[in-house]
Amino acid sequence: MKKTFLQSLGPGLLFAGAAIGVSHLVQSTRAGAEFGFGLIWALLLVHLFKYPFFQFGPRYAAATGETLLDGYRKLGKGVLIAYYILNFATMFTIQAAVTIVTAGLASQLFGLTNDLVLWATLLLFTSVVFLVVGKYKLLDNLMKYIIVILTISTILAVGIAMFSTKESFDVTQIIPSGTVELTFLIAFLGWMPAPLDISIWHSIWSVEKDKTTVIKTKRTAAIFDFNVGYISTLCLGICFLLLGALVMYKSGETFSNKGGLFATQLINLYTKNLGESSHLLIAIAAFTTMFSTTITTMDASPRAMNRTTKLLWNKELKFGYWFWILLLFLGTYLILNYYMDNMGLLVKFATILSFLTAPFYAILNYKLITGKHTPKEHQPGTSLRILSVVGIVFLIGFSTWFLMSI
Repeated sequence: MKKTFLQSLGPGLLFAGAAIGVSHLVQSTRAGAEFGFGLIWALLLVHLFKYPFFQFGPRYAAATGETLLDGYRKLGKGVLIAYYILNFATMFTIQAAVTIVTAGLASQLFGLTNDLVLWATLLLFTSVVFLVVGKYKLLDNLMKYIIVILTISTILAVGIAMFSTKESFDVTQIIPSGTVELTFLIAFLGWMPAPLDISIWHSIWSVEKDKTTVIKTKRTAAIFDFNVGYISTLCLGICFLLLGALVMYKSGETFSNKGGLFATQLINLYTKNLGESSHLLIAIAAFTTMFSTTITTMDASPRAMNRTTKLLWNKELKFGYWFWILLLFLGTYLILNYYMDNMGLLVKFATILSFLTAPFYAILNYKLITGKHTPKEHQPGTSLRILSVVGIVFLIGFSTWFLMSI
């Protein structure tokens, strides 16, 4: 029974590994640091309203044996071209953002050198070697242990913070106002728990798992696996927000927009407030968070671009996956080497774009899963359909509110 349970987990934890990164460590912690407990409402709502559209990824893969990209092609070539352009426009910035934060944490945890570009290059190279040697199977197996380590260390850190604080808890919820606060809120919602296009990655990993295990995953198993990963992202999102609120709120600390310096400030502030003994615990939790994201994004974007290229031109490159990995490696290195000082602005652009494009992916996923391309028995029930429609209204409404407020 235990073996069966472990085998049923895979793509859902890869989803968690990709999601629990900048959105949690940086954005959730900032939310707690700047608003205390005041944005818990936003965290819970965005998880609720994005849930159906993320779930439709593994649902569609289990129903058809295809990725969402295959489904998008059936909806029209223009849809796939739009995705291709959007993904190409953001994939290098996203990889650079997660890698530089990971590099800062690696420097804090392991020492050796303070050259963050060198650390980032080493981490990128390690990720590529990891994927070349182990491919999907090793990624799938390792992520189980990474998520367990991350969860335990983060919960322990929250426990220490709760027992250490002498401040009373103020759980008053806050509606941000003004351009600066609204921009932060939209960036927070954009990558919390992840950009909606990660539903595409999930569908790709689901299809890849079936190829690797030579076992067709049933819909119930796929959704269970997804729910485990999704609940993990929610719990850890709350944990990092609580850490920010308990340790940093009203501390007077101003956080840098530079990924590496932010990582250093984060670890040092935790250590100052929770005690020197917490340094290693926090560093492990933070580094594990970001390294899992670095690896999974390095795998997912090339898979998505390779599949999209094949569907658009009806031709598969022999080493297409490795071509996109190499291109992603080089593009990320160039950004880190020449645009390090503008990383904060690039990340803000990527997060806001992720939120503004969320309605696009939400509508596509809903149309695909409820349309003729998905067998009736695999389509969502009434309650999930209603939640989907409300979710689309929520995403469009927030995007409109933001555009009218800036």
